[in-house]
Amino acid sequence: MNTRIDTLSTAGPDSGRRAPQPVGAPDHAPAGRARLVGRDAELAQLRTFVRDASASGAARVVRGAAGSGKSELLEAVVALGTEAGMSVLRCSGVRGSVPSDLSGLLQMLWPLLGDAHLASGSGQLRALETLLVDGAPGRRDRDRLPFTVLKVLESVSAVRPLLVAVDDWDALDPPSADVLTFVARRTDGHPLGLLMTSRTHPAPPLSPAGLPVLSLGPMTPAEAAALLAARRPGHDPQAVRDLMARAAGNPLALLELPAHTDDPLPHLPASSDRLASALAPGAARLPAATRDLLLVAALHPTADIALLLSATSRMRGRGALDFSAVEPAERQRLVVFDGMRMDFSHPAVAGAVAHGTGGRHCRRAHAALAAELTRDSVRQLWHLSQSVQGPDPQLAARLEDVHRSALRQNEPAMALSLLRRAAGLYSAPRDQGRCLLRAAQLAHGAGWARTARSLARRALCHPLGPLGSLYAETLTQFDGDGSARPADPARWPRPVGAAEVDSALELAHLVAPLVTDDRERADALLAYLDALPSDVARDPRLLHAMASAAPVRRAATVLARLADRGPDIVAITDLERLGEAALRAGAPLESLELHRQAERLCLFHDLPDRLPSAVLRQGLAHLVTGDWGQAETAFRRSREEADERALGADRAAAEILERLTCALRTGTVPEPADTAALAAGRVSVSALDEIVAVGTGWAQVESGDVAAGHAALSRLLADPARCTPALFALVVFAEAAAAVNEPGAARTRLLTLEQDLGPERAPLVAVELAVGQAILAADDEASTLYERAFHMDLAHRPFLEASLRLAHGRWLRRRHEFTDSRVTLRQAAATFAMMGAEARVSRITEELRASGQRTDSFAAASSRPAPAAGLLSAQELRIARLAGRGLSNRQIGQELGLSPRTIGAYLYRIFPRLGVTARAQLSGVLRSADGDAEA
Repeated sequence: MNTRIDTLSTAGPDSGRRAPQPVGAPDHAPAGRARLVGRDAELAQLRTFVRDASASGAARVVRGAAGSGKSELLEAVVALGTEAGMSVLRCSGVRGSVPSDLSGLLQMLWPLLGDAHLASGSGQLRALETLLVDGAPGRRDRDRLPFTVLKVLESVSAVRPLLVAVDDWDALDPPSADVLTFVARRTDGHPLGLLMTSRTHPAPPLSPAGLPVLSLGPMTPAEAAALLAARRPGHDPQAVRDLMARAAGNPLALLELPAHTDDPLPHLPASSDRLASALAPGAARLPAATRDLLLVAALHPTADIALLLSATSRMRGRGALDFSAVEPAERQRLVVFDGMRMDFSHPAVAGAVAHGTGGRHCRRAHAALAAELTRDSVRQLWHLSQSVQGPDPQLAARLEDVHRSALRQNEPAMALSLLRRAAGLYSAPRDQGRCLLRAAQLAHGAGWARTARSLARRALCHPLGPLGSLYAETLTQFDGDGSARPADPARWPRPVGAAEVDSALELAHLVAPLVTDDRERADALLAYLDALPSDVARDPRLLHAMASAAPVRRAATVLARLADRGPDIVAITDLERLGEAALRAGAPLESLELHRQAERLCLFHDLPDRLPSAVLRQGLAHLVTGDWGQAETAFRRSREEADERALGADRAAAEILERLTCALRTGTVPEPADTAALAAGRVSVSALDEIVAVGTGWAQVESGDVAAGHAALSRLLADPARCTPALFALVVFAEAAAAVNEPGAARTRLLTLEQDLGPERAPLVAVELAVGQAILAADDEASTLYERAFHMDLAHRPFLEASLRLAHGRWLRRRHEFTDSRVTLRQAAATFAMMGAEARVSRITEELRASGQRTDSFAAASSRPAPAAGLLSAQELRIARLAGRGLSNRQIGQELGLSPRTIGAYLYRIFPRLGVTARAQLSGVLRSADGDAEA
């Protein structure tokens, strides 16, 4: 027989046969359920199946792709049936062979044949034994076989409910499969359950028609992450994301695919024996030309069919291949071919079809691909490097040079592979060390912490410069939890040469977050950065390090260099670093634009795992500007994107910040964040604790608990170096101090901050200081301070302008200038309503009532959406229409005689008023508004 026979407990010492006993109990039922992670919905349906089968009969087919977990679910159901008191009979098909007729039935019925305890079915059992064991060829017996098997199973189930578990039904011999399908359709009225697993087949004849089917799709990202955490713990977050992307929701691939370590030489997509036998069981029997074509496609999966056929023909050294070479692989459902592209049916199939290929044959395939690709392109040089053996310093130098192109194309993994291979091709130890060190830097920046530490240790075995050695030593001790104590920047050596300057920048970027709380070490780092060559003054790593070490004290320098950075930044990582630097320096609008650029590049390069982080940081920029409506929307988007991709750190941070922003907007106090959620979110947003502390104090003020909010903000502002976000809450601190009648102490605090921060302070903080001092002003100097505050740059800071107008309106009302007070308060209310500050709008309603104005019409007007013409001025409407037509800021400015920066400022105000987050949404919103206006 070509099927596997499971041994069951014996019926008696003399029977010589196996009786149907509850199987899977002590030795493999608990383990089966313990292994099952995810699939909760499917398991719930199968629990219902077991109950129905025990009571009145049921049949079910579990269908899914290879490796989708069908057998694991079958084992779990066997355990459930055993617990329910059912007997179990089992059989399974074996792929890759041609089983003999009726071997599947013999496997299933073997425990029953000759069983003296089944007297009621003894006649049928003898007939089955004659047919299945002795091989009697009688046609009449064959015709009656399905009915005989059904009668026997009904007799067994009359004694005890019976579960028949059939694994890989579609791999059984056809007569056995037909009989089991016949029985499955006739289980009603008997305590008999028949559960069959089958792979997904496009052809209906290969499926048991007419039976209820439970389809297994890919695991969700959350389920995949849970499976990896349970069965393969300890991986870096980036390694987990990489495994999930390569496995594409297939449980077997998640468990079998190796994590990225050192690249094999020559490169082959990762796989395993078990994975290859499951995903490509017939690959070895394909024609040689088809196997070679699949190998070439596995090495270069993004190529079109013409390039693959040409490279395969070159590799074989024979006549040109045509499309007929694809057909055998298509018939086995290994690939999907649309006439232009040949894609593998699952990402892991690429490794499965190439698994076990010899090194020589693989090098020939790489060489053929290199000969077909554009000379000196990233992919051409990489394939060429995989086709050579032994040192080749010239090729190594080309690889080292082209890795920068891979970075510009936002392919850090490819850049890392190029540097690793270059280190292997160089013969000089110094060259090898340089490449390994640069690879360690890239790995750290991409989130592969373990790989980065391993490469840094390898680099230390080679000659490195003083700064290169210092960076590698620091990286080997760095685990990202802030516990590392790097060398004092005051003792760092000065860089000599481009490689050492690069090491200095990487070291500064690595160390800067660790010295923020140490003023002396932070100042030493800033002095070191100032002494670096001028040609790296605008390097994203330098600006990010400067903004991290002294977020506000060096704001003017950071922002000046950001404004003069040039348009050649195309790497997502660099945009993210610049965006964070801008936000830390108090320029949220610049940060918002940089992170929007990063989001667009993520979409363009199909990098969905980086989207949640880009959107999350857009939310932080909105939060700093006071645009709470847009901030809450961005945090919600980030949470949903992270949830969809099981990115736990981004999801935790986005959820915490979404709740916090909602509390600010509605004037409520958020519930304290869960400790575990804070720890997870801190991985994504390092300053999350400080943001939550400031936001909670602010929310207390908005909710009316002004005393508690004032006390919390006062504590945070006592040492702003340890809580930089508190510097962006100076206005609400001033409002709270005025409300609790402590303006004197608050004025002193603001003056002290103004002196400590010096002239390099962030422009946003400078405006906050001016507005806060106006709010706290005594009557004899209020007019002067309000005038000074209104002359600050408020055009791009609507929340601060509205807060200033709110305080000014109150001051006017106290002076009995009620008409001017009402105008000022209405202006503040309109801005706060636009930015989603509902609690503040309610507060202004009370102010307006106190000034003698009826507020019913104002409240009604603020509660219903207005058409675009009512929300925008004529100029704003004109700019919105031009942007909706796809014109850039520069093109709009040329048409209207305005600068691109002014157009950007207009659009920043237009977006929240219309409730959009992208230019592409403008045309639809304006068309809808025009239609409503015409109606």
